[in-house]
Amino acid sequence: MLEAREAALHARAAREATSAGRARPEPASPMRLAYQVDRDRVIHTRAFRRLKHKTQVFVAPDSDHVVTRMTHTIEVQQIARTIARALNLNEDLTEAIALAHDLGHTPFGHAGEERLAALLPDGFRHNEQSLRIVDLLERDGTGLNLTAETREGILKHSKVRDSVAAEAWGTASTLEGQIVKLADSIAYLNHDIQDAIRAGLITERELPSGARRTLGEDHSTRVDTLITDCVLRSRVTFADDDPRIALSESVLDATDELREFMFRRVYLHESTLRDALRGQAVVAFLFAHYETHPGEILGWSLPDDPPWRRAADYVSGMTDGFALRRAHDLGYSP
Repeated sequence: MLEAREAALHARAAREATSAGRARPEPASPMRLAYQVDRDRVIHTRAFRRLKHKTQVFVAPDSDHVVTRMTHTIEVQQIARTIARALNLNEDLTEAIALAHDLGHTPFGHAGEERLAALLPDGFRHNEQSLRIVDLLERDGTGLNLTAETREGILKHSKVRDSVAAEAWGTASTLEGQIVKLADSIAYLNHDIQDAIRAGLITERELPSGARRTLGEDHSTRVDTLITDCVLRSRVTFADDDPRIALSESVLDATDELREFMFRRVYLHESTLRDALRGQAVVAFLFAHYETHPGEILGWSLPDDPPWRRAADYVSGMTDGFALRRAHDLGYSP
């Protein structure tokens, strides 16, 4: 029955029957198709559970309503599945990628990522760390053995500042992977606006007038506009030799204008940067300590890796609160 449902998806959809499979062959589940198995494995990881205590943008917020990595992930999942269902694509693969895409994020949001990137000889990127987690660190070093399509979607969900459509690690070969990349931008841009308004950094009326005219005057309208435009624009490309998940030019321009506004007014705001620097100092302190004391690392690293790699895995896996407690216990003083 499940195979018949998957066969009825759009011709461009990913399917278990055409999957590149897993690195280690394993018996098929009698109750679930391959991408369902991927999704369930991600949900049961330690890294997934820790997302609820990891910062999105605002470090150590006073409000209980500020977005965390967990609530962000749920919003990405919801938006991505809405798009996939409307386009008759594979919701299970879309959901698996969405749930796993941010597993590799450090404590203290992108600030922690930037600090680790400066400390490591090979740099640090959360999408690559997410893949490392599902491939190597979970299940005591054996990994989750996810399908190639889920793994590719995790790696290629990131983008650079230039545009929500910009490439950094290439384009996912599946439309489902492309959906998650765009859903990630739709989710974070809009919930960060809500958080910034609650924090008193901006008001709704201060958002760029052109973006408001194109996308809408409130949160739900903007999200609905972006999802609807994505579905309609993407569907047009499905008849081409190069189908893709995309926004129309006017909506993409408005989204990028809104994103640039958020960088200027929120992400690079003095208070945001001040909190970020405090988080970065904790990350640097912990990394230096565990790189020189790898014997104190309690799991979540591979014993044969060099000390810098073990320290990076351990520190990046910490929640904000755990990182602060460990730093305090080790004598850190801001």
